Amino acid sequence: MAGNSRRRGATRKPGTKKGATTGSGGKGRRALEGRGPTPKAEDRPYHPAAKRKAAAERTAATQKAAGRTGRAAPPPRRAPARRPAGAPEIVAGRNAVVEALRAGVPVETVWVGHRVEADDRVREVRRVAGERGLPLLETTAAELDRLTGGVVHQGVAVAVRPYRYASLADVLARAERAGEPPLVVALDGVTDPRNLGAVLRSAGAFGAHGVVVPERRAAGVTAAAWKVSAGAAARVPVARVTNLVRALGELREAGCFVVGLDAGGTTPVGSLHLATDPVVLVVGSEGKGLGRLVRSTCDVVAAIPIRATTESLNAGVAAGIALYEVARLRGA
Repeated sequence: MAGNSRRRGATRKPGTKKGATTGSGGKGRRALEGRGPTPKAEDRPYHPAAKRKAAAERTAATQKAAGRTGRAAPPPRRAPARRPAGAPEIVAGRNAVVEALRAGVPVETVWVGHRVEADDRVREVRRVAGERGLPLLETTAAELDRLTGGVVHQGVAVAVRPYRYASLADVLARAERAGEPPLVVALDGVTDPRNLGAVLRSAGAFGAHGVVVPERRAAGVTAAAWKVSAGAAARVPVARVTNLVRALGELREAGCFVVGLDAGGTTPVGSLHLATDPVVLVVGSEGKGLGRLVRSTCDVVAAIPIRATTESLNAGVAAGIALYEVARLRGA
């Protein structure tokens, strides 16, 4: 109609008429065909059922291999959970808990299972907890599993109070209060806490004023170190430093001579003329010895004479011998 031609949008503008469209090249047809039947859950790589199937296949393969060798398949090892900084250490198992209590490890909580079968060790744990006034909590096996991270606990576990590390200034102040030239042991790359415990025990026996350990790639004062130290961990302060080379430089500026222990040393420990002066004995790991930067920081590199058939001594034994020689030369 002529009247409608004036209405906006009633007429098409030139050049806007739709033309013929091209084909889709089969895309529309393939889309309508679909992707086929849905795979089973166990055949989808990221589905939980597929992961369970893969784990079962690995277990079966391990058991089959163990059957060929005639040995039982080892249980899967669980990676130990990393403890947050400042969190208490959990010691689990009847023998481990009894040894920790006998060694005077600073326990802050004791857990015993509800229906655990009481033997001499469990009765000793209960008795010691009562004598020391330690919190004794009865809990379920599931809660003990959670607390210990799946470690075999035999119905008994304890929480060990985090160790309070000293500073280098605290170690030097201890020597000043005693009116003695400082005697300090520094450990380079010693990762076994039992070696640290042995060093603490020797340090307490021969009058050392403290032990220095680095924060990274080194053992800290754990329950294992407490037990081996036989109580010396409560008497000998341990300073934890960010950088051992820098800490040795600070001790040198404070007037200490830095003596490294190494099998290739040129001076026997028994004839160390610096023993009567402020001394820092640096002990390296059994495998690698002193690090390159640490060795270059030492004023003297001393050696412990041993038979050629023995390659090296572990850190605990080496520190004990060196401390004895220093104490002997000092006339202690």
